[in-house]
Amino acid sequence: MPDVCVLLIEGTNCEEETRRAFESVGLEAELVHLKQLTGDCKRGRRKNLFDYRVLMLPGGWSAGDYVRAGAIFAARIKSRLREDIKEFVESGNLVGGICNGFQILTEMGLLPAFDGMSEAPVACLTNNLSSSFQCRPTYIKHVGSCLFTGGIEKDRVMQIPVAHAEGRFTFGERDRELLRDLTDNKQIVFRYCMENGDEAGGVFPWNPNGSLYDIAGICNPEGNVLGMMPHPERVIDVIQESDWTRNPGRDYGDGRMLFESVAEYLKKI
Repeated sequence: MPDVCVLLIEGTNCEEETRRAFESVGLEAELVHLKQLTGDCKRGRRKNLFDYRVLMLPGGWSAGDYVRAGAIFAARIKSRLREDIKEFVESGNLVGGICNGFQILTEMGLLPAFDGMSEAPVACLTNNLSSSFQCRPTYIKHVGSCLFTGGIEKDRVMQIPVAHAEGRFTFGERDRELLRDLTDNKQIVFRYCMENGDEAGGVFPWNPNGSLYDIAGICNPEGNVLGMMPHPERVIDVIQESDWTRNPGRDYGDGRMLFESVAEYLKKI
């Protein structure tokens, strides 16, 4: 059976890149429509979530991002698969979300999940402070490890692009209180930074969206659910990086490190 389920509905558009990224590190990934997991398709096309070890939610504009980014996809999953998803996570399987996938995970209550999957969203990814879509290379620092990033060295600076209009991570009026909880639980995995690794300090363009505490990616307390706004699947090959000609001798792009980490983790379990 395939290792990875890359889940999609109408509007997702990064599923092929995500599948290719997993396959580039030796994992078998399968594109699966939500209806195949819910059984709303021909019997021969139905899929079982528990046949996979990784559930990945790719980027895009699922269901047109109407209502809020990721809200409709999240609602569809929760309405039919909430208990399955909860069991999948509690069993230690991996769940990841990139860009729109991160938005979906927060809408589902799978992140930050201070006390497990929450009924209602605790955080959100809202409009960029620039009030415009940002598609640009960014630098992020690996500040806290999780099961998706065990092979990435601490404080490693990675060049990973963003492409979003709603990427500003916030707890709203509870920013100060819940940021403290996020920090105490060591749930912050990636932060936007300058090219040399210095803090972005919320300053554009180093922080492309105005995200609280320069947050680019977080995990749940157990470390098996990861959400991040930058797109590692878009920089698997070194020639996909904006400055690749300045780095002769490199074989792979920075994004590959995340997928390699997943592959190495799966070999151990």
